[in-house]
Amino acid sequence: MSDSIKNRIVLITGASAGIGRACAETFAREGAQLILTARRADRLKVLSEDLMKRYAARCHSVPLDVTNRAAVETAIANLPEEWAAIDILINNAGLARGLDKLHEASPDDWEEMIDTNIKGLLYVSRAVVPGMVGRNRGHIINLGSIAGHEVYPGGNVYCATKHAVRALSKGLMIDLVDTPVRVSSVDPGLVETEFSIVRFRGNETRAKKVYENIKALKPEDIAETILFIATRPPHVNIGEVIIFPTHQAGATFVHRSG
Repeated sequence: MSDSIKNRIVLITGASAGIGRACAETFAREGAQLILTARRADRLKVLSEDLMKRYAARCHSVPLDVTNRAAVETAIANLPEEWAAIDILINNAGLARGLDKLHEASPDDWEEMIDTNIKGLLYVSRAVVPGMVGRNRGHIINLGSIAGHEVYPGGNVYCATKHAVRALSKGLMIDLVDTPVRVSSVDPGLVETEFSIVRFRGNETRAKKVYENIKALKPEDIAETILFIATRPPHVNIGEVIIFPTHQAGATFVHRSG
């Protein structure tokens, strides 16, 4: 028996593209009410209008940089009353920069990954979770990665941030074990999104090689997995899911048909 998502308030960070956008579409289809956050306000506006048109979804857009702690605290504290009781938080915002050896990499890239992938998740969770505890209900779903289980060449700091996401997910689950609030982590392998374009700063040729000759996961595959996790009965908590395309068996084990 599944738990209906209809009319639940779902906050999605990094909702303007990729897995975040796919989550917005999937949860809108199921009748959820969506708080959509991302840095790109123009994309949020287009997405909200599209979801309202296609699914009659109720959407509340909040342009937000999760690396700005004061902005996160203000955004959550100032949500309209009808949007304040968040049922599900999908901590999706994250990125990678570069694929260099640690001693050759840019410290600015390190800062951006640490600020977004770790601090951003912490800031949003710290602002949202107390309300869930107070209402005695809620679910936090963090987007991890196979990079949180394995380290691959050139992945040093990015992998470290995703190891941190895995540790924080486990730590939060322990902290909330005496409450009904659930914590889950979804850890994908290769998903074809803007991820590699961002990692390689717009170099589309290099980005395409990451997914060359393999049928990678789609953002919708991850969104459907998240929906499944979020709709389990209240006594069921799926703590961690690793999801690969069929021809991937690890961070560096990929069969390319070409």
